[in-house]
Amino acid sequence: MVEQSKIEAYIKREPLLTDVMLKKPVIWLNTDRKTMAKMPDCGLNIQNIEAVESLWTRFSTFLKDTFTELASVEGKITSPLKRIDRMKTWLGNQGKKIEGQLFIKCDSDLAVAGSIKARGGFYEVLHYAEKLALKAGILHEGDDYRKFSSEAFKNFFSKYRIGVGSTGNLGMSIGIMSTRLGFEAHVYVSSDAKQWKKDLLRKEGAIVKEYAGDFSEAIIAGRQETLADPNGYFVDDENSKELFVGYSLGAKELQKNLQEQGVIVDEDHPLFVYSPCGVGGSSGGIAFGLREIFGDAVHCFFVEPTHAPAVLVGLTTGEMSHICVQDLGIDNHTEADGLAVGRASNFATQISAHTISGIYTIEDNELFELLSALWDSEKIFLEPSATAGLIGAQMVEKSGYPQKYGLNMQQATHVAWATGGSLVPQTDRNQFYNKGKKLLVG
Repeated sequence: MVEQSKIEAYIKREPLLTDVMLKKPVIWLNTDRKTMAKMPDCGLNIQNIEAVESLWTRFSTFLKDTFTELASVEGKITSPLKRIDRMKTWLGNQGKKIEGQLFIKCDSDLAVAGSIKARGGFYEVLHYAEKLALKAGILHEGDDYRKFSSEAFKNFFSKYRIGVGSTGNLGMSIGIMSTRLGFEAHVYVSSDAKQWKKDLLRKEGAIVKEYAGDFSEAIIAGRQETLADPNGYFVDDENSKELFVGYSLGAKELQKNLQEQGVIVDEDHPLFVYSPCGVGGSSGGIAFGLREIFGDAVHCFFVEPTHAPAVLVGLTTGEMSHICVQDLGIDNHTEADGLAVGRASNFATQISAHTISGIYTIEDNELFELLSALWDSEKIFLEPSATAGLIGAQMVEKSGYPQKYGLNMQQATHVAWATGGSLVPQTDRNQFYNKGKKLLVG
């Protein structure tokens, strides 16, 4: 626990924490955001993103043969960018009019895992598998990676265990890819993980271990148990470089999406991206990639639940992963299961401290309202946590950020990064939608 005197000092330095502790929606602007000319070296750069892209290309034949849904797209795991004018109008009718264009990046539709975690999670498992195979001499440069689907390779990987702690979506991506390769997959889930996600994992052949506490308890137990096995490999959501750079490839894909739709991004045409945030790995990886590609023309904001603002607390106090929301009396109880995290990733947050423009928080009920409104207006379904970025443009305008930096918002492009939803069972979809409609009517 953090001493009360320290908490009082944090509040004195950052008065916004008073509202954060009261679980009120807030927006925090990051005064430590650096221009690209002054960005500190984090040990990663555009070459790391290109290395991720190369690995995906090498594995494309394996992916195409292993997953039927990838057969027609040459093994590529990509998602569309959709302009949502009707949703923009609806949002404007609820509050301040949105200047510029509003898009949604549908990582909710990423094949196989149905969430953004397919980017980082799949990449880390494939990277590890390739490393093992090369070291064992069963894979050589120039080989056709279809051999990864052979019984010989599956038998080889069956000697190894992969573990991961998760609130749901990361566990699904790690579990699915690991079992398809032949690994023994152990997924350690917190109490807020949805039952349908646990059922899907078990159907895939993963071993699911449940814990009554939150994400922190699941990841600690998973890390200890996995690393006690000499052949164990733990996918560490709090500290993984591979997950981080795996997510960053999404930024390069967004660049291509925007070019295809004729969207200009430069100093006179600013790009705003709003990413739902758990420990900060996927959102941080995307922000890192976007800054590498678009430089100072892109402005990245994270979104967290009012009951689980882990990265906001880590950054405003300066403690990064050395403080949790419970230290401030915040319960970490949220319907946004993918964001139900009490402690930030130290690795990712150290980088995001200089790349992002800010963070805002959102109440659970608003997530459900946005879910219903998005379905009614655009016929796009997201799980509750994935809707968090939809109000980003209005939150940023309200904060005075555009005026502070002299940004031309009429020429702005806003992208809400949708992080999951396509695999949600119909029964759950109906429950989420009906809850949102009831809240809107009430």
